[in-house]
Amino acid sequence: MEQILFLTHTEKDGALGKLALEALSGALKLTQELDGSTLTVGLVGGNVQPAAATIAGCGAGAFLGVTGEKFAVSRYVSDAAAFEALVRRREPSIVIAPATSRVSRALPGVAQRVGGRIDTHVTGLQVEGADLRIERWYYRQRMLAMLTREQRPWFMIIDGGTFEAWSGASGSAVVESVVVDLPALRTRVVGEQAATGGAATIRPDAGLLFVAGAGWTKKQSDGQAHIQEAEALILDFLRKSGASLGSSKSLVDQSGEGQEVLSFMTHLNQVGQTGSTPRHPRGLATCCHGEEPHVVGWRFIKERRAVNLDPNCGWAQGKADVLYVADAFQVMAKVNELLRGD
Repeated sequence: MEQILFLTHTEKDGALGKLALEALSGALKLTQELDGSTLTVGLVGGNVQPAAATIAGCGAGAFLGVTGEKFAVSRYVSDAAAFEALVRRREPSIVIAPATSRVSRALPGVAQRVGGRIDTHVTGLQVEGADLRIERWYYRQRMLAMLTREQRPWFMIIDGGTFEAWSGASGSAVVESVVVDLPALRTRVVGEQAATGGAATIRPDAGLLFVAGAGWTKKQSDGQAHIQEAEALILDFLRKSGASLGSSKSLVDQSGEGQEVLSFMTHLNQVGQTGSTPRHPRGLATCCHGEEPHVVGWRFIKERRAVNLDPNCGWAQGKADVLYVADAFQVMAKVNELLRGD
């Protein structure tokens, strides 16, 4: 029998984010499949009562909360102390949390403090009898591993897109307050400052991932490169479609090779960078070769389409659901025209 604790934090508005609701679905699935298991929800934030009310109908046996102004912001010392207090109060055998930056930064330290073990980037939970196994990808998503542990407590950080976001009835929830004795805080959060330059091209919740390959910067049929035209076409499409922008490694690497590149493209746009995997419902690749390094990060895109002039490119070898053999400049110009309603 496992005692499962679902840990998360509230967002700025006091609600729970999509990643948290997805991880909650995973915790509920595990509770249902492991006979005799119980589920407790642990929340951290300035005021957790609205978040608890939102998921009151999830079936959790109890709600714990750490609240206060000091826990409304992301800071390692206060977050780690809050998560640790919730873990020690419940003494769970399994802890499940979403892969937010706030959780991912603080929870490994908590696992070490309580003598547990932690696995990050979990992409699946499987129960066979009384055995629990997790799914995790390694080496930039090329190898799939199934892991199990005897060590408890076992912490798991669930990647986004692994489960559908929980949606159910709200209601009233009684939240047991957990008091945290914080050490002296040497860090003071005075606000957030967003980048003021460039385009906001990374949109994790977008329904479409648009991936640009190095072909956009190469010489075209007239023997000339058309970087400015490529930038205009891509940015126009992103604005009108709300898509997120991805890139092949060969394109973002050009900046270090002294070649002219798309001004808004950075290594953060690279699909599969640092082992991350996009999970958008649809993907459209343009001017990419479709070889293994380009598509390995696309493993979890549900519907994949590509535009390439080469009918024998890697996309045509079963790596795309649909391949359009066409000039990406012409295709995207027409798409933008249709989106404008011209």
